Amino acid sequence: MAKIAILNDTHTGIRNSSDIFLENASKFYNEIMFPYCDAQNIKQILHLGDYYDHRKFINFKSLTHNRKSFLNPMRDRGMTMDIIPGNHDTYFKNTNDLNSLKELLGHYMNEIHIIMKPTVMNYGGLDIALLPWITSENYEESMNFIKNCKASILGGHLELCGFDMMRGIQSHGGLDKNIFSRFETVISGHYHTKSQQDNIMYLGTQMEFFWSDAHDPKHFHVLDTETREIEAIRNPFTLFEKIVYDDTKHDYTSYNVDNLDEKFVKIVVVNKSDPFTFDRLCDRIQNKNIHELKIAENFEEFIGERVGDEGVSIEDTTTLLDSYVDNVDTDLDKNRIKIEMRNLLTEAQVLEIS
Repeated sequence: MAKIAILNDTHTGIRNSSDIFLENASKFYNEIMFPYCDAQNIKQILHLGDYYDHRKFINFKSLTHNRKSFLNPMRDRGMTMDIIPGNHDTYFKNTNDLNSLKELLGHYMNEIHIIMKPTVMNYGGLDIALLPWITSENYEESMNFIKNCKASILGGHLELCGFDMMRGIQSHGGLDKNIFSRFETVISGHYHTKSQQDNIMYLGTQMEFFWSDAHDPKHFHVLDTETREIEAIRNPFTLFEKIVYDDTKHDYTSYNVDNLDEKFVKIVVVNKSDPFTFDRLCDRIQNKNIHELKIAENFEEFIGERVGDEGVSIEDTTTLLDSYVDNVDTDLDKNRIKIEMRNLLTEAQVLEIS
């Protein structure tokens, strides 16, 4: 029997290589993932893409930090990692050939196997099909592989229609999920929230990166090659905390702020009938060792009286945003722009007053 630790969308260097996010990743690796692997004698890691965050550059601080917090501990434990490129790992949009994995993981080639083409790998007697990010260059090869490969489980970095990219924001583009119906199980990175439809499971990120990740549980996963069961191992470390403030329903005079250290905190004000109590809460929060405090209130001037108008839907909004981005003349990664705009849209949904 063998077990495999599965990672995806670790996005090394995210948020401009902020120390906050680098240290959060280090805590996850060294206090959660590696100790679990030690206890379970797991020696194999499978990474389903987006190891790095930025497609075109990464700074030395992120590289050094990742080497110390992840790559060296992996090597010291005698572990190996198979990895497929995700869209954030590739420089060009139409090919995976030039990518950060080949350029930056070269010193770990005995421990890391970069899988550039659709391939069936055997882990503990179990065949798993691995499918790198699909581009125009490898599309035909990828489709043939999906139809003909001799494996019942597939892992990829897939963009499929009809799944949540983040909570509440569904993808309206991408491949039809039905082309994967022949597989017993499909596991994928790419979308940052965990979800499942039929035989397809999006694993979600292992860490929080944006406000849209707040209160969205994060996990890494372990595949048992004998039972074929996939276990989700919770990452308890969070960075974002939202407080929905309504003093007509709750008493905030003794609100517990002890869990807010090293957090980004946002107070969403629904009702504030007692400004003194509200200000005292803000003071107590600011006296903690927080990264940032944001206060969101006075929505009426922004949302008007037609906030409940059924004629204005999220689907209409995302369609308009995608159309706008598609028509902009830019060399920037349009898929990344769309994701960032959906992040902002998710934030707006969270602020909805019911």
